[in-house]
Amino acid sequence: MIIIGGGLGGLSTGAYGQMNGYRTQVFEMHDIPGGCCTGWGRGDFTFDACVSWLLGNGPGNEMHQIWLELGALQGKEMRHFDVFNTVRGKDGRTVYFYCDPGRLEAHLLSLSPADARVIRSFCKSLRKFIACLPSYPFLTPVALMSRRERWRMLAGFLPYFNLFRTSMSVLMAEYSTRFKDPLLREAFNYILYEKHPGFPVLPFYFQMAAQAHRSAGVPEGGSLGLARSIEQRYLRLGGQITYNAMVEEILVKDDRAIGVRLSDGQEHYADIVVSACDGPSTLLNLLDGRYLDGEYATLYRETLHRPGMVFPGYTSVFLGLRRSFPHADPTTTHLLDEATASQLTGIRHPSLNVQFRSQFYPELSPRDTTVIYATYFSDTAPWRELAEGPERLSRARRGTELHTLPVRRGKAYALAKRRTRNTVIDFLEGLYPGLKDSIAVRDTCTPLTQIRYTGSFEGTFLGWQPFVESGEAMEELVKKHGPVLPGLENFYLSGVWATTGGLIRAAAAGRQVMQFICRDDGIDFTAALDTSAPPPTHVDIPVGPYPPVRTLSAHPVRARSTSARTTSARTTEKGTS
Repeated sequence: MIIIGGGLGGLSTGAYGQMNGYRTQVFEMHDIPGGCCTGWGRGDFTFDACVSWLLGNGPGNEMHQIWLELGALQGKEMRHFDVFNTVRGKDGRTVYFYCDPGRLEAHLLSLSPADARVIRSFCKSLRKFIACLPSYPFLTPVALMSRRERWRMLAGFLPYFNLFRTSMSVLMAEYSTRFKDPLLREAFNYILYEKHPGFPVLPFYFQMAAQAHRSAGVPEGGSLGLARSIEQRYLRLGGQITYNAMVEEILVKDDRAIGVRLSDGQEHYADIVVSACDGPSTLLNLLDGRYLDGEYATLYRETLHRPGMVFPGYTSVFLGLRRSFPHADPTTTHLLDEATASQLTGIRHPSLNVQFRSQFYPELSPRDTTVIYATYFSDTAPWRELAEGPERLSRARRGTELHTLPVRRGKAYALAKRRTRNTVIDFLEGLYPGLKDSIAVRDTCTPLTQIRYTGSFEGTFLGWQPFVESGEAMEELVKKHGPVLPGLENFYLSGVWATTGGLIRAAAAGRQVMQFICRDDGIDFTAALDTSAPPPTHVDIPVGPYPPVRTLSAHPVRARSTSARTTSARTTEKGTS
């Protein structure tokens, strides 16, 4: 089996393939694993560009089992926060979105007693969602469930039918208008860091409930550490991975996928080809648009290009600071005034999410220092209009062809990056005097940076947008046909383009595509937990000024200070441009 792409979807597919007796080979165009789940070194600092919360990083649900099967969490410390996000209004008022509904309700009532009815209703529904979260299925795709399994799943959700019905039928943008307080009316749209106009209320409940279950924290070692752990699990299972290997064509004979051709002309053959890289590139370029008929043609040739059908990209500013800021909240979405927002190229919504990442990952920077990760949803077009030359360029270095090296994008692009970075720095200096003088290193990434490193469509991190036409259509096609292209045998899709959502969805897609492959080959699917390292440990990191009302914990945890130790774990990967 050949797998295109060494992100989490590709590594997961390879690991489950090895567990089921397949010989697998992953081809990855970068020189490290992880795809979007990555980080890189800048001097003594590591800039982590992905995991702000990891669904399934604590027990009590099927998501957690997948990570343990992939060896992603073993031997690591899982950090859990009692606040999902903080939203700060333009006037300085602040909302702490506690995951515990009791604390959340008390805090919101203190901000706006006039909104008591809406507040109590939201928190009541959150309590119900916390109760039903363990029943949420991740291990088996619905299309492969037996009738008994489907009835069991439906029975588990039956007591919560009205909750799902109402939370799926109302957009958060509409729900938030029920609040009288102007800050709450705006802040509820930013619970998930950025504004998601197409999201109903359900995903907000889901993410907050997972964190309340201590199953949406962050893993020690960060994003690249997570990817490295899964890579090592894959290699221990006997898999092979080739880096700096860019696939240019999927080889087809008699309507069967038979292998791949790399950019250097090498051809590799296999019984099965799985693409876990960018979906549009796979279907439109690697397969040259063949086998795109009917609903698939509509999805990839029309729906794909309509606004709001895929997740947007990000513009990110990283800062490594020589001093600590112990009183800063780990994660805050700042609602920006028009003058500030206008200086941020490509910004979709007037907000900036700022994370003091050393509270997430203290081991990724020296003691008594700080890493700041500031991001906003960004359109690609404004950056593309400023850029010159190719978006990605392969060239040889020391006898090896590399595909993610920096490219010159011209003066206008560089000036826009500088203006964006300086706007973010000036904004933060106003909140944290002395921050500007403490900057040791910095880096700025745009959607074009994402394209250069991963080849993702328009710089998206997550592919199809859920809860809208594109994501719904893709899920229906998978239910109907499986993660395949009708008319092309021995070919499968994996990763985020075969599902909707984040990292756990990508990892689950690898498991589920192997379930389809095993079914098609007439063998029983099997999976096992990785026992090469001890189980993960769990710690609570308190956030926010509001005193606790009660403690809701799904498993034993221990508290720790946010000024955690610095470990020797370091990465020195390439930076970005």
